[in-house]
Amino acid sequence: MSMGILPHQIGSLCGSIVAHDKLSYSGTSSDSSFDGAVRIISAQWKPRSGLTCKTQRPEVDFDMHPLLLSSPSVSPCNSSPSADNRCRRSVHSPVGRQHGGIRPDLAVACKAFETQTQASPSTDTEAGPGAQFEESYEEKVHASPPAVKKHGAGVPVFVMLPLDSITHNNTVNRRKAMNASLQALKSAGVEGVMVDVWWGLVEREAPGQYNWSGYRDLLEMAKKHGLKVQAVMSFHQCGGNVGDSVNIPLPKWVVEEIDHDNDLAYTDQWGRRNYEYISLGCDNLPVLKGRTPVQCYADYMRSFKENFKDLLGETIVEIQVGMGPAGELRYPSYPESNGTWRFPGIGAFQCYDKYMVSNLKAVAEAAGKKEWGNGGPSDAGHYNNWPEDTPFFRRDGGWNTSYGEFFLEWYSGMLLDHGERILTAAEAIFRGTGVKLSGKVAGIHWHYGTRSHAPELTAGYYNTRFRDGYRPIASMFARHGVIFNFTCIEMKDWEQPGDAQCSPEKLIKQVITATRKAGAPLAGENALPRFDQDAYNQIVGNANLRLPEDGHNTTVEPMCAFTYLRMNQHLFQPENWRLFVSFVRKMAQGGASHSWEQEHRDTDSFVHATVPLVQEAAALLHN
Repeated sequence: MSMGILPHQIGSLCGSIVAHDKLSYSGTSSDSSFDGAVRIISAQWKPRSGLTCKTQRPEVDFDMHPLLLSSPSVSPCNSSPSADNRCRRSVHSPVGRQHGGIRPDLAVACKAFETQTQASPSTDTEAGPGAQFEESYEEKVHASPPAVKKHGAGVPVFVMLPLDSITHNNTVNRRKAMNASLQALKSAGVEGVMVDVWWGLVEREAPGQYNWSGYRDLLEMAKKHGLKVQAVMSFHQCGGNVGDSVNIPLPKWVVEEIDHDNDLAYTDQWGRRNYEYISLGCDNLPVLKGRTPVQCYADYMRSFKENFKDLLGETIVEIQVGMGPAGELRYPSYPESNGTWRFPGIGAFQCYDKYMVSNLKAVAEAAGKKEWGNGGPSDAGHYNNWPEDTPFFRRDGGWNTSYGEFFLEWYSGMLLDHGERILTAAEAIFRGTGVKLSGKVAGIHWHYGTRSHAPELTAGYYNTRFRDGYRPIASMFARHGVIFNFTCIEMKDWEQPGDAQCSPEKLIKQVITATRKAGAPLAGENALPRFDQDAYNQIVGNANLRLPEDGHNTTVEPMCAFTYLRMNQHLFQPENWRLFVSFVRKMAQGGASHSWEQEHRDTDSFVHATVPLVQEAAALLHN
């Protein structure tokens, strides 16, 4: 699970470390939650009024020695088709108070994490950002009212477990800390937990040899505490993204095959290989010891079902199917490893391995445009360019031509086909088990106010000011009964660097509309660790969001679940814990408002009720 919003941007955007009362954001997170250096927002934190963040735009440089593929030197500059014919981010603040003065009950959980961790090894500005899109979007997409359902009892809250919850030896990591923390979460009214089930740990040594022992132990522990589980089929590597202080590579035998054939890895136009996830271009080719990647994913899920069938539908209530880097349905277009990409760069197309190029050539020839089949657009800039720096992504650039539409249809269509293949397999495997399926989509909100939405395009989401790129994804999820899990639910527009035309709020509204019209259930995650009241209020509001077209006399279905990132020692700090417990209660109440005094009394009473359980955890930790 992970990336999408990046907790480092103040430093990278401003060129120096910024004090804790300043703010910036970016796109998906996959932090290792027991790292003492986790960047957080203090529960007491309040931003300065009128805060702005000035980003630095890189110098334009197209002389990057791209691969020698005879792609068009520039995008054909046909006249623009009419609109009618067109279909990270973080707050960098101090870790907060240490455990001196913390109530003994919460100090136990905090101390358990710490001690066992030590023991363990030019932009588009017309009418404001996104204004023209909103007018077009309202007219074209919001024409009919959304389907509405009876409002439920509230939104259940799950909590992500640390990325390294299972060790490389397939045991529960920091077992006593895990046990104490699960008790505390249950006492707070949390519905359950989310855990990454790493392909690189379970099937590490050889094809078809699965070791589920560590996960059996962990899931039994969750069952004992009465917690439900969202199990993530994590077919990507852990490491190389923001916060990935642990390294869990792909299985050894998969890495061997990639070393033998580098084109199994995603490749950009400069020949850089990305090893986070196997290229979707070879989905149906027997390149992994005689099996196709999709067959490997299916066999893994089938083995999981057989080994945990006694827990499916009762303890394990959801299977989130990984479909790309960070577990998200996307291309690895904005890799942070080795400083390749920095927020808010546009990213780069990942379609230059021989399998992707071969498919593109075939599609171009079938369309009678052989010259379009040699690779992606060569004038799309570099990872850290901005849209207006590039001929392809600028206001009326190549993206808005016949060639651009052809390429983007193919590129995004390949991603949709990839998702279709994996979800078809997952649906067949888990049918009748009582579990729900979900898929994750990245919240790429930077440059959302421009016409081209360049970062979304390079990630595989064909979303522009004139085209809804999330409706096709939502429709695919709906066909398979899959929950649409979306990130950046905690973010506000004013928290982002304005010159990058970020708009997480408009993006979330677009996604909510797309899922409602497609009939796909929607769930959410926060993209960055947040412990402050402002973030919690934003999540509660988005989980029960009413759009203008909903009217005032109807009730709309809230999110079916929210997963909080992530469990760590900072969550158990007294003020952070109190605010978290209050947040869980508000989500359960469906965002119903109560007087501050009553809410404060109820929350304090609820927090006090955790004392016996955490004291029991203290005894276990000292045995």
